[in-house]
Amino acid sequence: MTSRERVWKVVHGEQPDRVPIDLGGSRVTGISVFSYHALCRHAGLDVGPPKINDVFQMLAEVEEPFRRRFHIDVAPVPQYRPVFGLRNDEWKPWRMWDGTQVQVPVEFDPVPDEGGDLLLRNPQNPDGPFVARMPQDGFYFDEIGHTGMSADLNLPDADEFARSLRPIADEELEFAAQQSRELYETTDYALLGEFWAGGLSVPLSFGDQMVALATELDWCAEVLHAQAENAIESARLYHEAVGERCVAWLISGHDYGTQRGELFSPELFAELFAPNFKRINDWVHEHTTTATFYHSCGSNRALLPIFIEMGCDIFNPVQVTAANMDAKELAAEFGERLVFWGGGIDTQSTLPLGTPDEVAAQAAERCKVFGSSGGFVFNPIHNVQAKTPPENLAAMLDAVHEHGAYPLTP
Repeated sequence: MTSRERVWKVVHGEQPDRVPIDLGGSRVTGISVFSYHALCRHAGLDVGPPKINDVFQMLAEVEEPFRRRFHIDVAPVPQYRPVFGLRNDEWKPWRMWDGTQVQVPVEFDPVPDEGGDLLLRNPQNPDGPFVARMPQDGFYFDEIGHTGMSADLNLPDADEFARSLRPIADEELEFAAQQSRELYETTDYALLGEFWAGGLSVPLSFGDQMVALATELDWCAEVLHAQAENAIESARLYHEAVGERCVAWLISGHDYGTQRGELFSPELFAELFAPNFKRINDWVHEHTTTATFYHSCGSNRALLPIFIEMGCDIFNPVQVTAANMDAKELAAEFGERLVFWGGGIDTQSTLPLGTPDEVAAQAAERCKVFGSSGGFVFNPIHNVQAKTPPENLAAMLDAVHEHGAYPLTP
């Protein structure tokens, strides 16, 4: 069975030969370039300096020798400008602070400040403010100005906001068409399209979002409706570009949970967000054979019935370390109605801090818990972080391949 057939069966409610594996198939199922480089060396893989295809999270572009060695089944259809306006079609060498040689987007041009931090501007606005900062000897670029709270809530006019929205750009569509065609015709991987235009959020800093969701419901409803309209048009254009080559599209990468509970009430999510997401999902299901993929970190237990009602097919990252997210309970309650794409290993504890034997045991156990209850694609809980021991990563992936064959006994 090919990788594409294996993932297709899982997504469409059929049993494959083994649990499919994803690592590096998207920007929410990826691996830090620091850990990827270490794992490649540990496995003796003949690869060059890795490409960083997401400088925000410093994620590696997974290469063919890595996919073959670790039986990876998923490949991404990448975005042209995924973060900070940097295009991902040309590369240049760069040396990270720990000496690791990598390749970065050709427009990547960080500016050091007096303290040794690195600052980035959007190359499409070269005279504008800095948009991201990496602390000295850091592992990520943090967005600047997106977490605070204003003294006065200054809301943009909803009608003007709607008129400012644009569907997915031609350069993105051309890149997606070319990348998806090449991957589909030259490999047998299941392709995951990074269709990000449909992610719904209140267009304010995080603090101001929370205030607006509590005090400005009518305004929030208007801007979310406008985003959904724009997303549906983007979906139409994206489908023209990639056709039926993707097994799923990543519709939303926004988080609606925290470690201890939902970010806001399930009732508010059902009132404001779910109807707009449902309109997007309905369009995808009516016009394509593609599954809808949703990412939401944290505790989402109370939201999962709403995700199902609004037409979500695939849920990620399945953060079973969060409150009310017990793996066995999730599998029993939702396993026949959702594909769980994630939840394979605890990236906060077991994977970085356990022994290889403990890692292998948990990975094998999660295959049985999720795989025997319904659709399951093995992926760690969100992206693999920097400084994760390479021997643990190898033990995880090898255990899934060894113990993930069907039939699986709970």
